[in-house]
Amino acid sequence: MKISTQLLHSIPVDELTGAISVPIYQTSTFVQESPGINKGFEFSRANNPTRKVLENLICGLEEGHAGFAFASGMAAIDAVMKLLKTGDEIMAVEDTYGGIFQMFQHMFERFGIKANFVDTSNTDKVLAAITPNTRMIWLESPTNPTLRISDIKSISKIAKQHNVLLVVDNTLCTPLIQQPMPLGADIVIHSATKYLAGHTDVIAGLVVVNSKTLADQLRFNQNISGSILSPFEAWLTIRGIETLCLRLDKQCSNAMAIATWLSAHPAVDKVYYPGLSTHKNHHIARKQQKQYGALVSFSLKNDNIKNAIRVVNATKLFKLAESFGGVKSMLDHPATMTHRNIPEDFRKKTGLQDSCIRLSVGIEDAEDLINDLKQALDKLNLPAGKTMTVLQ
Repeated sequence: MKISTQLLHSIPVDELTGAISVPIYQTSTFVQESPGINKGFEFSRANNPTRKVLENLICGLEEGHAGFAFASGMAAIDAVMKLLKTGDEIMAVEDTYGGIFQMFQHMFERFGIKANFVDTSNTDKVLAAITPNTRMIWLESPTNPTLRISDIKSISKIAKQHNVLLVVDNTLCTPLIQQPMPLGADIVIHSATKYLAGHTDVIAGLVVVNSKTLADQLRFNQNISGSILSPFEAWLTIRGIETLCLRLDKQCSNAMAIATWLSAHPAVDKVYYPGLSTHKNHHIARKQQKQYGALVSFSLKNDNIKNAIRVVNATKLFKLAESFGGVKSMLDHPATMTHRNIPEDFRKKTGLQDSCIRLSVGIEDAEDLINDLKQALDKLNLPAGKTMTVLQ
């Protein structure tokens, strides 16, 4: 069965009423026949029927053992990090999302869990960075926003040789484009806020694990911490996933067209998109992904923050906003927005330039989106207005 068919028919018809749409079980607790005798649900912090449908859905799509739905992507990551203990080390992709950098450096470091940041797109560097205390390898593939690709299958072999958990953030790809578990991942994470829900109206996080042992630990962490997804947000996420195939096909097609156009623009320096043959890790992306995603990043030849801000302030269809994955196109300036809390020297070391602009490509017409970028980039060649100076 193709995954597009599997996706839709993994969402069950309600057994009680025959409702084809999953009901929203907006309840805090459930009546029991006798102490300990119930219909599988006791209290919504521990389990909820609407949330359970979503958890089973993502588990099936990722080919895992169990799924868990959290109040946000960061809450999901927090629960996974709590699998570690004082003295453990985590090897993390170096060009990680800014919020992850903060969590690892400024929160879990206080509890004696050390993060070592490595260029995981180079498998030799991953092997060299393993220490006796490494307990987890943390991948984002592709990364955000420089879209580096890590060879999940090769790194999974290293992880298994050293008895290390392999965690893969699959937010940018979704299971329709990439399935890390068949490639050897132990844990897969999603910010369902992005492509899975898909309409910029939900904050949600998902985790899938590949074993009963990990499932028992995550279930405990979720229940005790209480960072659960509400029934309504779970329903919205299920509703979004129903159209994921259609949305993602259009977004990926648009992204390829935009990346190709940007590559030829005289004001553009570098274009980051795994679908381009010039991308450093294109061969790995072609091997482990079905499509190349809908994020495109680029930098300017006149590489400075002022020029980047001038461009992002000039677009009309691309809306300036943090986050990505929605049906409407958005853009972001990482150095002053999503990655502003990463130290400048570390940010530049990972290849994130001052002028880097990240595009979240939506489902509009590709030609309209290209024309919007063209008029914004053309403003770099015009004299600035009264409130601007000419940028060199």
